[in-house]
Amino acid sequence: MANKISRIEAREQDPKTRARNFEEVSFGFTPQEAASEASRCLQCKNRPCVASCPVSVRIPEFIAQVRAEDFAGAAATIALDSLFPSICGRVCPQESQCEGSCVLGIKGQPVNIGKLERFVGDWALAAEVSGPAAIPLAPDPAATPPTTGAAEAAPTTTLPARNGHRVAVVGSGPAGLTCAADLARLGYEVSVFEALHRPGGVLVYGIPEFRLPKERIVAREIAKIVALGVHIETDVVIGRTLTVDQLLDDEGFSAVFVGSGAGLPFFMGIPGENLNGVVSANEFLTRANLMGAFEPCSDTPIFVGTRTVVVGGGNVAMDAVRTAKRLGSQASIVYRRSAEELPARAEEIHHAREEGIDFQLLTNPVEVLGDESGWVRAVRCVRMELGAPDASGRRSPVPVPDSEFEIPCECVIMALGTSPNPLIASTTSGLDTNRRGCLVASPEGATSRSGVFAGGDAVTGAATVILAMGAGRRAAQAIHEYVSSHSFSS
Repeated sequence: MANKISRIEAREQDPKTRARNFEEVSFGFTPQEAASEASRCLQCKNRPCVASCPVSVRIPEFIAQVRAEDFAGAAATIALDSLFPSICGRVCPQESQCEGSCVLGIKGQPVNIGKLERFVGDWALAAEVSGPAAIPLAPDPAATPPTTGAAEAAPTTTLPARNGHRVAVVGSGPAGLTCAADLARLGYEVSVFEALHRPGGVLVYGIPEFRLPKERIVAREIAKIVALGVHIETDVVIGRTLTVDQLLDDEGFSAVFVGSGAGLPFFMGIPGENLNGVVSANEFLTRANLMGAFEPCSDTPIFVGTRTVVVGGGNVAMDAVRTAKRLGSQASIVYRRSAEELPARAEEIHHAREEGIDFQLLTNPVEVLGDESGWVRAVRCVRMELGAPDASGRRSPVPVPDSEFEIPCECVIMALGTSPNPLIASTTSGLDTNRRGCLVASPEGATSRSGVFAGGDAVTGAATVILAMGAGRRAAQAIHEYVSSHSFSS
């Protein structure tokens, strides 16, 4: 019987305090809070939360274990399907996935699945339950997942012998690391090639410290992948240092998975975008997150001025504007649609508003204005109103006549989305892309080139961490089936 109590929310830093530091916003659950929140779960037989999870985490099972305060068991259950609970519990859009499907949410408040997952992941890291013995083998995808009982979900803990095949993974973001982990658990020797100097992809360069701590969480979650025997090599640019063709033809890899993400930023194409002080959110966040520019002693320069305008309304825009705020700038969001259409997570919008971020909605930049020295001094904008719905039913914003005005600022950050870097496609024979520059791949990750698989943002364009992880899992199984059905010379 579920406990009929109100949903428990995790405690958070005071908004005025956290807007001046890069410490994590949420404190997470205590063991008592976690067990109490877990007691709200109905343990539904049809498990809609699992069906809505891109990696099919066995949510009712791990929640039942949390309720029983069997935190080690809960960690093992989650690890059957995801090795990144501390990451996913922080950054996944649970409100549109597992929590969005929770039966309790139909007439009330859904179970706080995200914070429970985060609690379990953090508990495991604190207890150092992170070595190979704590990481279960990848389950047989043809098997029916257990629906009840901790014993049925107990993982195998002995790593398999290597099967003699090597697989290369391009990119150490969520898709690449997930694919690498599943392949390692299937017996493959896996090498991950990362272009930057630290592994993690968007987890380290794109998501701010106050949402996802790098050393305390990301580095330690990645260490679990290394514990499986996965080799990660940084500062290797596939397409320059080595090509995909060389990996297959010269380096002895049986297959290649491309999970290189989408790091090529979009700009508006308006006058003044070449002025000093205009940057992409990708560059801005990379400097702050990966290169530690928010630290007073950092050698990496980062400029925000006294006033910053961030153009966009997604999660990246919220990350950029909240980072600028913490760097001491008066920060504003400029978005051409209404508040109801902001694509960012409701939690991130709420946190931004709490922290004093100014929202200029139904507003569209038409020009960046500069001073005599070539630096930004303002953004000229026009007011918008919602017109007739487009083909998707979404109302299109249209300019309001004679509504131009200026927003004074010294820094403009464009957070308009990203696309994949064309380097891999341009240096790999027989690899098809679509009109957006994304690699063309089947739902299982197979590309037009035999032996080459792809997933995550490199295929979909910029999306979420958990969707990339799901793509990595599907591709790992497809690679296993491909290698198992082909003969390779040793």
